[in-house]
Amino acid sequence: MERKLFSLEEALTSVPDGALVGLGGNTLNRAPMAAVREMIRQGKKNLRLVKTAGGMDIDLLCRAGCVSTVDAGFISYESEFGLCSFYRKAVQKGEVVAHEHACYTVISALRAASCGIPFMPVRGLQVSDLRKVNDYFADVKDPFSGETLAAVKAIAPDVSVVHVQEADAFGNARIWGPVYEDALLARASRRVIVTAERIVGDGYFAAQREKPQIPGFLVSHVVSCPRGAAPCACAEEYGIDGEAIRAARTEGGGQP
Repeated sequence: MERKLFSLEEALTSVPDGALVGLGGNTLNRAPMAAVREMIRQGKKNLRLVKTAGGMDIDLLCRAGCVSTVDAGFISYESEFGLCSFYRKAVQKGEVVAHEHACYTVISALRAASCGIPFMPVRGLQVSDLRKVNDYFADVKDPFSGETLAAVKAIAPDVSVVHVQEADAFGNARIWGPVYEDALLARASRRVIVTAERIVGDGYFAAQREKPQIPGFLVSHVVSCPRGAAPCACAEEYGIDGEAIRAARTEGGGQP
């Protein structure tokens, strides 16, 4: 089996400008913040971001001018910290195009990609204004009943970046606590970069009752990255650093 350990710089160098990039985690929980900062340091441009519910990760990438589009159902620092002001301003200025979804339509689009099909029918959106502002949606007729349903176009990221608690050198990765959409995101993506709190030994997962949610054959790069979600939280490792989050969301950017 191929060993896939790389430095953070090496792993993120493999992400080209203009790539469709999925980001793991959910709002301020297990976001791949070390990878986000490395993308900013490398000066990535025109990234097209995908996330069910984003927060600080998307906001800082927008602040740095790395982003051209965002497909997401929700983007916020959550109630304690307010809205994502850099994302909002970038959209208002026309610097970033927001493809607004409901969270479940992002999930449906990833499910379609993971199954190798071009779209996924969804029950809902029949009277939603989302259909007017996002060309990822269309009508589809059920060939059996004749019912008209909404459909969402498949989203297959070129690469997704996921932060996990444990991974081995071959790319097998295990998440403790809520998995969110990360396992689905990995299956829908053409390849995956994993950053991990800990790199475990080669035979570790074979001896465990709990198996990895992300299998190594989906993964191109594994990075040892302790505190790789900070200042966001990582279940069973550390909580949110509220002071750092408040500083990052306002420094040099004025009030949201």
